[in-house]
Amino acid sequence: MSAIRLLVLGAVRQHGRAHGYQVRNDLEYWGAHEWSNAKPGSIYHALKQMAKQGLLLAHETAPSTAGGPPRTEYEITEQGTQEYLSLLRSSLTSYDQSMDVLSAGVGFIVDLERGEAVALLRKRIAAIEGWRASVTEHYTPAEGPESLGHIGEIMNLWVHTADLGAEWTRGLIARIEGGAYTFAGEGAPFVGVLAEGQENPYATGASDPGDSV
Repeated sequence: MSAIRLLVLGAVRQHGRAHGYQVRNDLEYWGAHEWSNAKPGSIYHALKQMAKQGLLLAHETAPSTAGGPPRTEYEITEQGTQEYLSLLRSSLTSYDQSMDVLSAGVGFIVDLERGEAVALLRKRIAAIEGWRASVTEHYTPAEGPESLGHIGEIMNLWVHTADLGAEWTRGLIARIEGGAYTFAGEGAPFVGVLAEGQENPYATGASDPGDSV
């Protein structure tokens, strides 16, 4: 699973309608260009591809009154919403997703109802524990990695990573169950996107041919 589809669909959905540069600006505001493959070229390519696939609806807009070129604004479709929610749920439950996929899922977790978010995170813990149980049939962490030579450090790394992942997930569940954050159906959501024209203090400033499209 690639994080870029989830990130782009989620960013467009938060705006209702957004042009490509707005999506890029939001994702840079989140720092996604640092922890994922959400680079400008990937973002603009994803927008065009998902419009062809029926996940986004492309709207041609008029040139700006300031003399700028017309832009294409994108709106998520019903099919796109279904894909978005499917990707979101998968990102939260699959223990073997890469860190950028999990990060994207956490960024959009409040689009779910609180109870569902907790249930999905519990599935994540169960998956981690199942993987750990199968691995430790052959590798015993208490004996240390040296028992398998330096190759044991590989399994040591994965087991420690799994344990930390489970610990972090339990902490997140506790915070959510304790009332943290505003989830779907609970009121006005946290605004994590930039308003039109709002300066982005985290923007890279690097230009891309797709910025004006």
